[in-house]
Amino acid sequence: MFVPKKHFLLLFFLSFVYTLSGVQGDPTPVVLWHGMGDSCCFSFSLGAIKKLIEKTIPNIYVYSIRLGNNEVEDVEHSYFGDINEQIEEVCQQLSQIEHLKNEYNAIGFSQGAQFLRAVVQRCPNIRIKNLISLGGQHQGVFGLPNCGSAKRNVCNYINRLIKYGAYLPFVQDNFIQATYWHDPYQEEEYKSKSTFIADINNERYINETYKENLQKLQSMVLVKFEKDTMVWPRESEWFGFYKPGQGIEVQTFEESDLYRKDRLGLRTLYEMGKMHFLSVPGNHLQFTENWFVDNIIKAYLL
Repeated sequence: MFVPKKHFLLLFFLSFVYTLSGVQGDPTPVVLWHGMGDSCCFSFSLGAIKKLIEKTIPNIYVYSIRLGNNEVEDVEHSYFGDINEQIEEVCQQLSQIEHLKNEYNAIGFSQGAQFLRAVVQRCPNIRIKNLISLGGQHQGVFGLPNCGSAKRNVCNYINRLIKYGAYLPFVQDNFIQATYWHDPYQEEEYKSKSTFIADINNERYINETYKENLQKLQSMVLVKFEKDTMVWPRESEWFGFYKPGQGIEVQTFEESDLYRKDRLGLRTLYEMGKMHFLSVPGNHLQFTENWFVDNIIKAYLL
């Protein structure tokens, strides 16, 4: 079709103005959720991450999730409360932000990673493009932070003591970390009484909505810290865990029921090339700015 020169120039000018206005080509927004004992905005943690993303991608909108009225309350909520109510609150929080009406990326740090996965699975009208998990405990934990091999006998004893209280309703409803405590010696009790991690992993019954919502992701990025002393087993960061009935030998994601029975649709994601496994040689959440820019920002946020 022939376009007169003056009309062509007009179309070109309008296209140029449209692009400069930011209406077209705005960066995809990013949502962050911090881990245990942290807050949305501390300058030495997620505040610094937010600034790094904004520096690397000009004009990007970054929202860091906060629960409570201030940073102190946000830290408290990372230990105490009902995590299922918190996730529902975050769903409402995110749905009311104009910048997040369309698709956005999400990065979870430590326990914030499995909580953001619950947002993907549970929340209607949430459109997360890439879900990035930094040290998330996706099969739960069975071990105290910094409880390494040198203390294994003591730690195993304490772990066995915890099992008598971890799945009590009062504990599950009020202590955040109890909701992703996964006791391999008590698999049936864990599946029936865990109010969070057993649910979002479809270990009680198959929630088809959870599976369908995960299929909408473009990517699920799982970062494991190879010298992690906070997460036991650290393979949980890649959906691995202890084999049932004991707390020493670990099975990989591919060996787990989550993969073999595809209860959550993860095998489908994996076979579609949507699951990406990254590793960092350091301890829990220890990475450099350069690593984060090269492996997270440039790879999944641009």
